[in-house]
Amino acid sequence: MITLLDYGAGNVRSVRNAIGKLGYTVQDVKSPADIISAECLIFPGVGSYGSVMERLQRDGFVEPLIERIHADKPVLGICVALQALFEGSEESPGVAGLSILKGQIKRFAETNLSVPQIGWNGVNLHKQSAIFSGYNGEKLYFVHSYRATLEDVDQEWLLSTTNYGEEFVSGVQKGNVTAFQFHPEKSGTAGLNILGNYLKSERADTITVSAKEISGNPQETKMAKRVIACLDVRTNDNGDLVVTKGDQYDVRDKGEVRNLGKPVELAKRYYEEGADEITFLNITGFRDFPMEDQPMLEVLQRTSENVFVPLTIGGGIRAFTDTNGKEYTSLDVASEYFRSGADKISIGSDACYTAEEYLKTGIKTGRSSIEQISIVYGAQAVVISVDPRRVYVKDPEDTDHNTIKTIVPGPEGEEYCWYQCTVKGGREGRDLDAVQLVSSCEALGAGEILLNCIDKDGTNSGFDFELINHVKSAVSIPVIASSGAGSAAHFVDVFKKTDAEAALAAGIFHRKEVSIAEVKVALKDNGVETR
Repeated sequence: MITLLDYGAGNVRSVRNAIGKLGYTVQDVKSPADIISAECLIFPGVGSYGSVMERLQRDGFVEPLIERIHADKPVLGICVALQALFEGSEESPGVAGLSILKGQIKRFAETNLSVPQIGWNGVNLHKQSAIFSGYNGEKLYFVHSYRATLEDVDQEWLLSTTNYGEEFVSGVQKGNVTAFQFHPEKSGTAGLNILGNYLKSERADTITVSAKEISGNPQETKMAKRVIACLDVRTNDNGDLVVTKGDQYDVRDKGEVRNLGKPVELAKRYYEEGADEITFLNITGFRDFPMEDQPMLEVLQRTSENVFVPLTIGGGIRAFTDTNGKEYTSLDVASEYFRSGADKISIGSDACYTAEEYLKTGIKTGRSSIEQISIVYGAQAVVISVDPRRVYVKDPEDTDHNTIKTIVPGPEGEEYCWYQCTVKGGREGRDLDAVQLVSSCEALGAGEILLNCIDKDGTNSGFDFELINHVKSAVSIPVIASSGAGSAAHFVDVFKKTDAEAALAAGIFHRKEVSIAEVKVALKDNGVETR
């Protein structure tokens, strides 16, 4: 029996599903005493450091956790749970950790790399562990802005390290206490194997670690470029939930909603083909009442049973009042999606309205959806979906917006343009440019940009490199390139000609014009790091 420390934060469903997939039964911690008595305890730390420790304190779990660890009873910690072993974190100054290990968790140092680190990276083992039996150097999924430094971890605890601008601690283990910075439940087959190694012993406390260090000099690990499959989901005229694809944001063909497949089945197919992430964009009418959005909640729940890579959900993430007059915050809505299997929340139109208000006042109110979700779940959980289109001008002085000199001149030979942000599925333009939007959202706590392009959508002509480089130069958070992919070569081009961390496509995958496997092969053949 595996006991899961689910304290009500974030996507714990994926851990639960991964354990079930491996053939084990899961029970939840219901009281502090359960932490002590559990045969095998898994502690998935999801959210910001402060929110995790606050919830543990609230439920009376801190002291039992410390007691269990000191008693060397089996514990497996994931992500923030590794960080919680330390005395504290720069993410939440003044908040005490479990103090099993000395020192503070620190934000990644200033580098040319985007922070958070989001994506697939390798690990170097510093000692032998049964948990890594059969591990052959596969990349594992990381998503974090803060890390444990080598100087704060004794050799008797150090299990693995990873490189991201520097070498940081990605795994610790002493006796029967183990913690990873990466997410095994989101790391595909390799991650399930690691988790399975932990669970398959007759008793978890039979897992031992040799003091012998791994011989040889560890190689520098490298981040992979991510290939993401996007599924636009809505109801058709018969009320069926389908994956569709718009032509310049129009999802109808001869009057009927395009039906390119069922969302759960397609997501599973893409996972099996090697997709690094799956994104669901809810574009249907019932997004107006997201707390009653049972179809999309069910899609996430069912998908997470068989898909063990990150899931993002977007559409309707905002505060609202339902038909009965009950008010819900953005955090309420996001929390439902997290509990149903989402790892990240994508915010679109609401981000534009928030950025406009922030640009007027310069004040962080703490009430925006970006701030609310980021404070509780961490910046890495908040993705900003940007839908810009080109507006051409003859001279940069003709506009107050951030312009570029373009190699694609306008209809009257204009050499300059700015990228106007839109809302409501691209139907309404705002007096806001893409740089203003992404800069404001990063300042408010967003952790990633999903950069679409209305001009490129559905054209199969390749990504808009000028837009991507324009936005990348304005932010220090990861950027996902979207819109325009028509071939595997376009993915090679976007990673060669821009610094985008990921690239996303929809229609070409749905229609089987290009497979994810083809994209991965093309990237590898052209020297692009992949999973």
